[in-house]
Amino acid sequence: MPHTPSGGAGSGTAATDRELMSIGTVLNVLREEFPEVTVSKIRFLEAEGLVEPRRTPSGYRKFTAADVERLGHVLRMQRDHYLPLKVIREHLDARERGEEVRIPFPGRPRETAGGERLEDLLAEPEASTARICREDLLAEAGMAEEQLAEWEAYGLLAPLPDGTYEAEAATVATLVVELGRFGIEPRHLRVMKAAADREAGLVDQVVAPLRRHRNPQTRAHAEARTKEIAGLAVKLHAALVQTALGVRLP
Repeated sequence: MPHTPSGGAGSGTAATDRELMSIGTVLNVLREEFPEVTVSKIRFLEAEGLVEPRRTPSGYRKFTAADVERLGHVLRMQRDHYLPLKVIREHLDARERGEEVRIPFPGRPRETAGGERLEDLLAEPEASTARICREDLLAEAGMAEEQLAEWEAYGLLAPLPDGTYEAEAATVATLVVELGRFGIEPRHLRVMKAAADREAGLVDQVVAPLRRHRNPQTRAHAEARTKEIAGLAVKLHAALVQTALGVRLP
């Protein structure tokens, strides 16, 4: 049974435009609990019928609070119970019908002989393979063409050869917009971009031997190792910033 989005057209409980969220805003909300969620992950869950955001006349995605709550349920059930999307979809649809449902007993993540989780090796395409066109990027971040051109000049964003962008560009753009509210301009962010590039280079240096390995299983393990090291690097960066400022972030 397909999910019926709340607040759709013709609904008496339709959310106002002010209450609707772009995919970049949704990403920031979800990352409070799910730090590794990406734009491509949200798009993938939409393609699988787990959520159906509203569309503007121009075709841009707009999410309601109920959509975000549903996405949170999906990510939580994947993380805590290792359930396939088909089972999660059936569970949530039954719940919306008012049926009494139980979450299946948490399964133990299956591992290969090399220690990789099969769920990781068989997961949906990552953000590195997802793309977003220039028009979608402008709309989802709520910025003007002139702003995007300026950010590209400072190296904060860069189009791919075909003119599209990595899906994570929407996250970068949204955060740059938010920082701009506090008077932090793109030229101030070049130092952060340079630091990020150096950190990425360090991670790549560590996993490069695994990526070049002839064994496909070892190459797949390199991607999992990249995520693990990158996650630790992000946490360390946040901790160092907090220490330098003498504050504790939520």
